[in-house]
Amino acid sequence: MRRWTAGLAAATLLTAGTPVLAAWGAAPPAHLTADVNRDGLLTAADDAGRDTWTDTRGAIFLPNLDDDERRCTVAPADLNAPGRTVDDKLAACNDAADDRINGPRDAADLAPLKIDALRNLSATASGTVTISPADKARIFVAARPIGSLTAAQLRGGVRLGLEGRDIVRDPARWDGRITVTLTVRDNGRSSTDVVQMRVAPLMLQNDLQPAQTVLAGRPNNGPGWWNGSPPYQDGVPGEWQPFARTLRAASSSAGARLKFVTGTAEGWKDMWLQDTFEPATASMPGVGGPHTMRILIRSGNVWDFDGVATPRPAGRLIYRDLRGPDVGVVQELATKASPGLDDLLNMGGNLETLPPYDGYPQGRIVYGAGERRPDPAYLKMVTSQGYQPPVVIDTSWLMIGHADETTHVIRAENARGWTLAVADPRLAAQLLRDVQRRGGGNQRLFADTNSTSKPTVDSLLAAAKLADNEAAAQHIDEQLAILLKATGLRADELVRLPVYFDRVPEYGLLKALTPGLVNGLSLTDRQFAVPDPHGPRLNGRDVFRQTAERALARNGVRAHWVENFFWSHLGGGEVHCATNALRDVSGATPWWS
Repeated sequence: MRRWTAGLAAATLLTAGTPVLAAWGAAPPAHLTADVNRDGLLTAADDAGRDTWTDTRGAIFLPNLDDDERRCTVAPADLNAPGRTVDDKLAACNDAADDRINGPRDAADLAPLKIDALRNLSATASGTVTISPADKARIFVAARPIGSLTAAQLRGGVRLGLEGRDIVRDPARWDGRITVTLTVRDNGRSSTDVVQMRVAPLMLQNDLQPAQTVLAGRPNNGPGWWNGSPPYQDGVPGEWQPFARTLRAASSSAGARLKFVTGTAEGWKDMWLQDTFEPATASMPGVGGPHTMRILIRSGNVWDFDGVATPRPAGRLIYRDLRGPDVGVVQELATKASPGLDDLLNMGGNLETLPPYDGYPQGRIVYGAGERRPDPAYLKMVTSQGYQPPVVIDTSWLMIGHADETTHVIRAENARGWTLAVADPRLAAQLLRDVQRRGGGNQRLFADTNSTSKPTVDSLLAAAKLADNEAAAQHIDEQLAILLKATGLRADELVRLPVYFDRVPEYGLLKALTPGLVNGLSLTDRQFAVPDPHGPRLNGRDVFRQTAERALARNGVRAHWVENFFWSHLGGGEVHCATNALRDVSGATPWWS
């Protein structure tokens, strides 16, 4: 869109047979080009529709929130500091926070624009480039931020780089679009050209994408850390070595790199990598394919430390250990500590993603809510990116309350290429009855662990225990009714894995008594790191293990058993909760396609 203003009458300009430019005796109108057709190039093909942005046409820019020169550091004293001053400081340090280009990798994160050469300008001509809203992006020319242009620059043409400074957090406040306006002034005349652009949304990865890096926690060996040797005291988490050994074997078999994040002196027991952040990506078109940046969404947890509202300290570790070149971090923290157990829902384990399927080319977010809900601001940021509309299931009946406790995406030979593995309490009870009928009522679960609690099959089949397990089954039925309707999956396509539930008396909520087999980590679409269930045995075989292996194998998925009984299960989580993964998203359909 271009406009000209001057003190000449319109009739003078539009005299028949007289070119407009000749009547002006001045330079051609200002012309600003962005990658409107999304091919990574700046050509005449980008001219049409520059002043509007639609899903099918319009220029895109990245939120430049990584740290390409690793200049953002985290002081050891910051890791356990009370209050949120440290967290605000950490979030404020990124490549978009300064007024320079931080090396060649940073230059690649800028969206390209250009101004066509204006040959006939006078020596006093000038130009300006403005952005609205002004705080959401900045313009660089020759590695310097700039708003004004000289006549010499305009005569020669100008290459620009646009740097995004934030993500969409609340569409009611900013929907992600900016307007870039070029104004050229010469001899009392002015010309403007406008391009509208949009910041790339955060796109959550899904479990069918192969893990490139598997992340897990590691004790810091400082005072008070427990190495898993008897006596066990109350030491949960513990037995890190068997967890690490089996996780390493599983990761290696899938070709994934395993990286351990070491905790802090006071907070090392917060080793829940899944619950500390949710990985996402932001992409814009580039020559040869999308240019992608990882953006890690920090969990929204805020805790009460002796009356001081303090963001979850473990979240600071992702700034220390993971932020860097092409990896940024965003946070939208609760303003105060959430009441009761509500804060548990502000974690990454409560954010899952359905892969693409008919009508949803980028898949959908799944999160849990109910009587307990995630913090509104945190939830709005996650669910308002615009391309992965959420599915909400009730998880408030669970002690932890996470979506990953009851379902997990796995591959399938069906029209969409995937289905859901489901925690099935009734299947678990059926397997226990089979063991009992064959004379194994005295068989103990967890017999090969160091647990102080090793219930017998008979005890779990007592009426009260069965009632609690059935209550969990009914809640899962309600979740599945929502998920099947949302996805079009049939019940007979589900992969059912045995998980026995019981009730936490002091809260009246339910949790997995046996390790939750669905709560594992997909390494590839065919390899699944699963918590070892330590179930009852028949003929020397763990019946929970055997049943799960067969069910997964029917879908072409191999189970890699990970020992997490003391490291995470007794603390209320499983392999998935204690790990995270940065996945290869290169095969995904670009969100703008």
